[in-house]
Amino acid sequence: MQTYKKYVNLLLFILIIVSAFRIEPQDFQWNVLPVVQLSADALYEELVEKADDEQYYEAPSEPYIDRVWKKTPGRNGRKINVEQSYEKMKETGVFDEDLLVFDQIEPSVTLADLGPSPIYRGHPEKMMVSFMINVSWGGEHIPAILNTLQEHKVKANFFIEGKWARENPDLVKMIAEKGHLIGNHAYNHPDMARINLSEIQTQIKQTNEILTAILDDTPLYFTPPSGSFNDQVVKVAAEEGMETVLWTTDTIDWKKPSVSVMINRVSNKVHPGAIILMHPTPVIAEGLGELITLLKEKDYRLGRLDTLFSTER
Repeated sequence: MQTYKKYVNLLLFILIIVSAFRIEPQDFQWNVLPVVQLSADALYEELVEKADDEQYYEAPSEPYIDRVWKKTPGRNGRKINVEQSYEKMKETGVFDEDLLVFDQIEPSVTLADLGPSPIYRGHPEKMMVSFMINVSWGGEHIPAILNTLQEHKVKANFFIEGKWARENPDLVKMIAEKGHLIGNHAYNHPDMARINLSEIQTQIKQTNEILTAILDDTPLYFTPPSGSFNDQVVKVAAEEGMETVLWTTDTIDWKKPSVSVMINRVSNKVHPGAIILMHPTPVIAEGLGELITLLKEKDYRLGRLDTLFSTER
């Protein structure tokens, strides 16, 4: 009987407590919500703080004219996008470096702002290289080269002599249709540094007219035959709306090296931002695939000059 009274008294005590404080089932959910909110707020504040941390923030690199390498492209900086990073991390409420989202910050100056000057390379920290294929002969090897580039999903740059283009319009169209960049390589391979102003203008303008007639598109880049130029050449090209481009890495394929010698030469000289010179020669037709594989194994991205010179990271 006493045991029974104990249980009755306990039950009455519980009912009194419930009535006094009016505890509802949803009150237990209210106790959980503030904990989650506090965690989310802490994560957001952490992201705001890290956005200015030098480990994650990088100011843009402005283009400049180097004493040796002349006009050098800039490179975008980066900063954490706090809102997008927060959205990716808020489910766990924990900072995760692998889930960071970055915005790119463009330089305030462009390459064009620097005025006429040759370009030898892309930004020296950009893990990308570009093939410059100069064409004034060797048309029989171009289909094989195009097939290799397509097989490896690589876009290149073909600088074409005006006289050769006039004689081989179908090959010029084939190159362009594959998505490769077409550049101006003068009309008939003169020594551009040794001809007068009128001849320089004719060499560049005539080639542009031929290429534009074939492609309905005017080249944006010029490279002088044999790399011979002077300030006057660069200025004329700029007046025609073109940047003058040279190279930093040479296959020297015209000396007819073996594939292994050609590849070792490039491997020893290549660097971030490199422009690699070649021609439609047998060694390039044979060894291009192996060279592309080697460069990709070194973690280089391969593409056109317009991408190499862009500020894109």
